[in-house]
Parts: sequence; C-alpha cells; structure tokens
Amino acid sequence: MTEPIRLGVVMDPIGHIKWAKDSTLAMLLAAAARGFHLTYFEQSHLTLRDGVAFGVGRNLTVRPDANDWFTLGEPHLERLGQLDAILMRKDPPFDTEYIYSTYILERAEMEGCLVVNRPQGLRDMNEKVYTAWFPQCCAPTLITRDMKDMEAFLALHGKIVCKPLDGMGGRSIFVLERHDKNMNVVFETLTDYGHRYAITQRYIPDIVKTGDSRVLLIDGEPVPYALARIPSDNDNRGNLAAGATGVGRPLNERDRWLAGQIGPELAAKGMMFVGLDVIGDYVTEINVTSPTGIRELDKQFGLNIGDLLMQAIERRLKARAERRA
Repeated sequence: MTEPIRLGVVMDPIGHIKWAKDSTLAMLLAAAARGFHLTYFEQSHLTLRDGVAFGVGRNLTVRPDANDWFTLGEPHLERLGQLDAILMRKDPPFDTEYIYSTYILERAEMEGCLVVNRPQGLRDMNEKVYTAWFPQCCAPTLITRDMKDMEAFLALHGKIVCKPLDGMGGRSIFVLERHDKNMNVVFETLTDYGHRYAITQRYIPDIVKTGDSRVLLIDGEPVPYALARIPSDNDNRGNLAAGATGVGRPLNERDRWLAGQIGPELAAKGMMFVGLDVIGDYVTEINVTSPTGIRELDKQFGLNIGDLLMQAIERRLKARAERRA
C-alpha cells in the first residue's frame, strides 16, 4: 500500500485566518481530501541545527466547517527534509525574518523535500521588481531612488502610480498627475528623501472599469478564470484589503499570452503557485510569496483550485521518484 504524501505547511496562526477567504485553508482541504498527511508549522517553529532543518510541528486535521475548521495534535520535532513537500504560505511582510525562514527551508529542499514555492525564488523574485524580467508584458516602469528621475517620468507619462517595493495589500500606493502639488511629498515619503528605492508605473486607466485582475498560475499553467478586483468609487486601489470588489471573469486572449510569457519560466524555477496582477493589457506585479484568490474563484465558478495544486505537487513528486529509480 502506498504511503500517504507527507505535506507540511508554514503559515500564520491557523486560528486567526478568515475561514471563508483563506487560500491556504483551501489548499489544505484539498490535500486532506486526497489523503495527504498534514503537519502544521508557524514561522517561529523552524530551526536550523548543524546544517539540518527542523521544525516543531503538529499533526493537522482540517474540515470545511466555518465554526470548527481545524484540530492540532501535540507538538513534535520534525526533520523537515523528511517531509515529501512543504507549502510556504507565511503572509508578508517580506522582511529579514522571512528571508531567514527561506534559508531553513532551502536546507530541507537540499535533503529532498519539495518546497512550494522554491525558497531561492521567494528571495530572488520581489513581486514588483521581478516584472523587469518580462518588460514585454508591462507598462513603462521606473525603479529608482532619484526623485528627479521620478519627476521626469511623471512629466513624460502625465499620470503615474507610485508605490514602495515592500508594500502589500494596497498600502502606500499613490496616483499622481502632472503638476500635482503632492508630488514632492509623495516622492520624499516613498524614497525617504532618496535613500530607498521605489517603483513608478504609467497609470493604466483600465483599472477604473475592469479592475486589477489576479491571474493564478499552477505549475506554469493559468487557472481559466481571473479575479478582477474593482476599486471602490472613492479609491484608486484594486486591492480587496483596500475595499475593492472581487468579480470573477474568464481569461481573455491577452491574459493567456501574458501567462504563456511568464508561467513556464517561473515553473522551471520552482514557483508552482503564482499570482499575476493584470490591469488592462499589462502585468503590474508577480506575486510569489502567498498569492490569494482561490476561495473567491472556487465559489463563483465551482472550481477546486487547491486540488489542481495538489495534483501538480503529486506530479512533481512522481517525476522526482522516477528520476531517482
């Protein structure tokens, strides 16, 4: 009899998640339905001893019950490299502690564990900067600490979006038009008077009507529907956390082209679950740390995106076993 796949998950405290919206829970429910054995970790539970990755884990049982969705077993020491796979689903901020966690997970990967997403990719692929690897998919973009360069970029394009490189959930996103009297203070705030890099992009007016769409990629292939996040009437931001409304829609031809440009390359680098942020014809961010949107699309279109990811993990593990045989 084949042993069940042993899947670890590193996540924020499971008791504090939003049951109806949490994408990690959707993944875990799909894994449980496939008979995976689940082990739960929080970031603080990971350790590295003499080059070996460990974690204080707890056996995890999950249920589709809004009032009682999980049970945890007793804590036990787990050698991470002996798990078949680990989901790294700790939410941002992407800070130094997050980076240290990826080092520990990379040691587990070196012992043979499949880490989703790959730790090196999590470190290398800043969600805003990494768009530079696919300029053919993006609107004009400038990453700089030079406030004069930012001013010239605004003068060239007339209307721009400015944001920090380490932001999330729509925080500190500014829209500026030429001659805006807030221009200098925005540039000063984002760059800390020229001491920090920030990103500016040409404003894409499609955000108003069609929103900021999340296109999910599973092992390089797009889910056939996107979650369009339509800004509220009094906000520019297409972020659910900032009050935008999530409306599902089928992928269009441009979405599929963008996914074809980016998906296979990221999959080859071990990034198995990725969220592209698409406004109009352009990718504005490539989300690799903890993409969301599963529950909304599952509900609107009768999908099981978590199960698609578990199938992809099974295929990767099978291919790895065959190469070793």
